[in-house]
Amino acid sequence: MSKKLWYKRPANNWNEALPIGNGRLGGMVFGQVEKEKIQLNEDSVWYGGPRDRLNPDALPHIEEIRALLQEGKLKEAEELARLCLSGIPKSQRHYEPLGEMNIHFNGLDDFTDYHRELDLNTAITKTSFSANDSKYDREVFTSYPDQLLAMRLTTTNATGLTFQIYLDRGNTRNFDTTAALSDSSIVMSGETGGKDGIAFSALVKVMVEDGEVKTLGNRICVDKASAVTILVCAATSFRYEDPVKQCQQIIERFGATDYESLKGRHVEDYQRLFNRVELDIFNQADSEVHLPTDERLHNMKLGDADLGLINTYFHFGRYLMIASSRLNSLPATLQGIWNDNMLPPWDSKYTLNINAQMNYWPAEVCNLSECHVPLLEHIEKMKESGRITAKKMYNCRGFTAHHNTDIWGDTAPQDIYPPASYWPLGAAWLCLHLWEHYEYTGDLAFLQEKYDTLKEAALFFVDFLVENSEGLLVTTPSVSPENTYLLPNGEKGNLCIAPAMDSQIIDRLFSSCMKAGELLDVDESFRQQLSELKAKLPPIKVGKHGQIQEWLEDYDEAEPGHRHISHLFALHPSNQVSPLTTPGLADAAEITLNRRLAHGGGHTGWSRAWIINMWARLFKSEKSYENVVELLKQSTLPNLFDNHPPFQIDGNFGGTAGIAEMLMQSHQQEIHLLPALPKVWKNGCVKGLKARGGYEIACKWEEHQLIEATIHANQSGICRVRIPNYAKIMIKNQPFTQTNPYLFEFTVEANKSYHISFS
Repeated sequence: MSKKLWYKRPANNWNEALPIGNGRLGGMVFGQVEKEKIQLNEDSVWYGGPRDRLNPDALPHIEEIRALLQEGKLKEAEELARLCLSGIPKSQRHYEPLGEMNIHFNGLDDFTDYHRELDLNTAITKTSFSANDSKYDREVFTSYPDQLLAMRLTTTNATGLTFQIYLDRGNTRNFDTTAALSDSSIVMSGETGGKDGIAFSALVKVMVEDGEVKTLGNRICVDKASAVTILVCAATSFRYEDPVKQCQQIIERFGATDYESLKGRHVEDYQRLFNRVELDIFNQADSEVHLPTDERLHNMKLGDADLGLINTYFHFGRYLMIASSRLNSLPATLQGIWNDNMLPPWDSKYTLNINAQMNYWPAEVCNLSECHVPLLEHIEKMKESGRITAKKMYNCRGFTAHHNTDIWGDTAPQDIYPPASYWPLGAAWLCLHLWEHYEYTGDLAFLQEKYDTLKEAALFFVDFLVENSEGLLVTTPSVSPENTYLLPNGEKGNLCIAPAMDSQIIDRLFSSCMKAGELLDVDESFRQQLSELKAKLPPIKVGKHGQIQEWLEDYDEAEPGHRHISHLFALHPSNQVSPLTTPGLADAAEITLNRRLAHGGGHTGWSRAWIINMWARLFKSEKSYENVVELLKQSTLPNLFDNHPPFQIDGNFGGTAGIAEMLMQSHQQEIHLLPALPKVWKNGCVKGLKARGGYEIACKWEEHQLIEATIHANQSGICRVRIPNYAKIMIKNQPFTQTNPYLFEFTVEANKSYHISFS
């Protein structure tokens, strides 16, 4: 099975370039022959420094806004919210590119036999071609152990490499200086704009074999070499007092003979993560395997089935996770770490009404718990500002955030956009990732460390919730991200009381906090308080169309095919709706999805990815698969990046998570094998997926029937397993209890594996 993206021509634009990254340092490799370009990012190059954007008029007017909503004076409430709740200024900080490394070659204008690839097995991009009766090879990767980008150029022509290298920041020229540090190295330095902007530096060092190297002006010039190693590193004042000095310390460790050992360390580190999971959906008649990736994608758009490309897409999502989120990096943004715009779409920061969360849906299930850590750590940064936001805006304890945050953990409302800005559930949803991390790992020390954060997120709603005339505890003001409702008189509204998603998130947050308190044997009185408050939250309701109701009142949507499907949070990523436990609500969720899709829903990449996960949770195999295909056909760029449009990485991560969800689920306190296996995935195997409860799963199926499974337990307990079809079960040397033809359980011991056969 191929785990490569490959092409017969260079990238014509950024959406065709190939991404590399080590969590902190990223590159987009174009693979151009005569004028190669690698666009560069460093995860802490952001415009400006931290600041207080809280509106001083929020707290004095919050009760008035609530009263206006209660009285049905919608427009007055929304206008007052615009004036009094909006951040000052309206926008948080934005992410910026580090720059680009340009390499201009002499004598390579006429070439043949071109090949360009990204090998997902090694996280190395390669470019090869022939010119002047000689073969040329290039490879590029970013090393996590050594914290730099490495490029190796070789040719069969003993004097065939003559070129110049320079650093730039594109058309903005937004940097202070590029200067030579030695005969073989240059450094670009500058500072992002705004008050307390971040200082940055990028350093390039060139080591040649059988040739000459020198600096002229701000360029490194190589003449008549047979092999060249180029090293690139970057640093900013976000982490280091002296970025240039830090770059020099990184680069000075390496000599001309170190390339192979550098590459070896990179591959070993990367494969330690990537090789944990394997997926192969067998396709014996795969006629597409010898076609380049862009042609295979094009053929899918024309209607071809290509199971091999789905395999590759799944593994590409895992690759992107490793490349954009590692220990000691910042979390993956809306674009991972890959952004070439000085003012990128939506600022390329962290959107908290689904997108940042979706980025991390595959982290735990795809056995990359370490890659989840940057997001979990960023919550701690948000907690500091979130406490101030909670107090100054709402006079509440605990901490809160709205629908965006940035490098500094800003928690004030972003934009003046009523469908999204005034939604105080961002931190609550994020904190559920703390609980998810515990559920998958069973790491009690981690839970103990993060319990106070989970508690403070819940504490905010202890104070924020308001009892309405029916005795229900409601959020007000709020919105259903990012949707608009219609009143019976035709008036459109955004600001509202108790949208369904709010109650579903708070229910899940309170439940998680209570369970954590029980496990840690703390806060009994607080747990009791949360239990009492949880009982008074608005229940999930079924509306006039048979759908899950999105608002407390059964309003129609102004846009029935809206990209956000927030009121199905309870189905996915939460566990409050399931065909196994709430079949009536599951039916209503199916109606909700069908209505959205019938009106053009799923038109953005990330929305389509969410829909895959939702259909999988409803065990709708064919609909899950149909939406995997549509994600590739309608919302995937030539380099397999997700297309919102424009590029957003959340669709890649959501799509990978959705494929995993079709193969294994564990949110109902049981391991459900092959819950949404479509007919076309007739034969296959998967190994290394993680299940909640600290399990690692492998299974194989033939002719759509489960043949065998292996479950490795990381902790002792009772393992419950659900299977898709009736089968005779045998567990080697292990008794089990069969509750019904599809569900059985057995006792497991920590650090032991259990092989199960089905016939």
